[in-house]
Amino acid sequence: VIMSRLIQILLVLSLGSPAWAELRLPALFSDGMVLQHNRLVPVWGWAGSGEKVTVLISEQSFSTTTDEHGKWALKLAPMPVSEQPLDIVIKGETNTITLRNVLFGEVWLASGQSNMEWDVKRSMDAEKNILEADYPQIRMFTVVKHGAEEPLDDVEGQWQVCNSDTVPGFSAAAYYFALDLHQRLGVPIGIIHSSWGGTAGEQWTPMDILENDQDYQAIIERFKHRAAANQDSIATYERKLATWRTAAEQARAEGKPEPSGRPLHPLGRVICRPGALYNAMIAPLIPYAIQGVIWYQGESNASRAAQYKKLFPNMILSWRRAWGQGDFPFLFVQLANYQQPSAQPDESHWAELRESQTQTLSLVPRTGMAIAIDIGDANDIHPANKQDVGKRLAQCALKVAYGQEVPHTGPIYDHMVVREGKVRLYFKNVAGNLVAKDNQALEGFAIAGQDRQFVWAEARIVDEQTIEVSNINVPEPVAVRYAWANNPICNLYDAAGLPASPFRSDDWATPTTNER
Repeated sequence: VIMSRLIQILLVLSLGSPAWAELRLPALFSDGMVLQHNRLVPVWGWAGSGEKVTVLISEQSFSTTTDEHGKWALKLAPMPVSEQPLDIVIKGETNTITLRNVLFGEVWLASGQSNMEWDVKRSMDAEKNILEADYPQIRMFTVVKHGAEEPLDDVEGQWQVCNSDTVPGFSAAAYYFALDLHQRLGVPIGIIHSSWGGTAGEQWTPMDILENDQDYQAIIERFKHRAAANQDSIATYERKLATWRTAAEQARAEGKPEPSGRPLHPLGRVICRPGALYNAMIAPLIPYAIQGVIWYQGESNASRAAQYKKLFPNMILSWRRAWGQGDFPFLFVQLANYQQPSAQPDESHWAELRESQTQTLSLVPRTGMAIAIDIGDANDIHPANKQDVGKRLAQCALKVAYGQEVPHTGPIYDHMVVREGKVRLYFKNVAGNLVAKDNQALEGFAIAGQDRQFVWAEARIVDEQTIEVSNINVPEPVAVRYAWANNPICNLYDAAGLPASPFRSDDWATPTTNER
């Protein structure tokens, strides 16, 4: 018995010994990766406690020592854009890892729900674009879908070099964004794609942001109510999870990968839990150096659009705070047109969500919005035209991230003045001048008086940034709306061919005002 106990003690000691813990890296640090150029680049991983780790790149050497938990981290000195792929050698005391075919260029995170997830093979002109996809300096890392109750330290996925074999599975919006930037900037582009269809903004927001704000308590209570209805199955899940975690901790101590078969949460793999996708698909990416984020999401929050006015900015700010690299650019796609057009002016959840997105531009610095009100599909929530989505996001990037004076967002409503029964609308962000597409009469404007009943209005362009709106039956107008519908018929653009953002001049209560 004594001998058996001694063997057990020796085994435990050996498992905790640095000699048994091999050097390992997060999945992001692998062959074919793209690192952000001209910036300090965090690199991290795990090895034995107290172990020295050295990173070698381009005749430079960087060293550090792991902490008591075996975690190590250091920062590479800023590197120029790669002319040729590089190798990075990372040495521990028990093993060495060589990362091959590494490029320094521009790195962007692409996230959101299904319209970001939508792949190239299902997008417009897929066959032609797949055949032409030979861009070895464009790479994409697609994060495997997963949800978690607390922040994780790694994801699953791999870097893929863009070619006709790999590009069919790339996020289409992210790929066309990367392609446009690559052709304009002439540098390698790396995309970290982390999205999941059908998900809401609160699932991508850190739980502490939600828990500490009364405005989000309804979100948390909904989840708790659903969890209570599944209490028995959750108890079984928690027992299995505890067993799995014990095995995972032992594997980490041995320098081995975590065991497969992590129990799945009974509530949809945990993904419905607030913060679950942030924990599993964003937190493990931090602090990988990025230039910025592109985001396509909002459909799942449309029924609570008024709440999104606060939730979306909070999410952006929480990501920036967690990354710790300042106010990186955050570019997003305004919801596209969808469903059948309305015969008369009416309320619209999607129009409200678009308003929340537009207001984010003024609430959060260094943001940009790609307007997609003209490239949707009445019959499909996933419009196939992801090329224009990517190009418009790239236009925003050129302005917000790279400081180029280029048309980017499209005309945005600024203010209005009522004169003699007519309304003058003033716009900002107009490239050149306002135009009606194809020189047709302006459509999509509605006007209301004190009765708050909207009717279609006549509209004409007065000058480069001004429109006059009126209706003979509304002699004392007080409010104007434009493109305020799920799928509006509208045709206001600027000279650069960018559509105007839908808007309303009023602040009246809407169907989602009290939805939480």
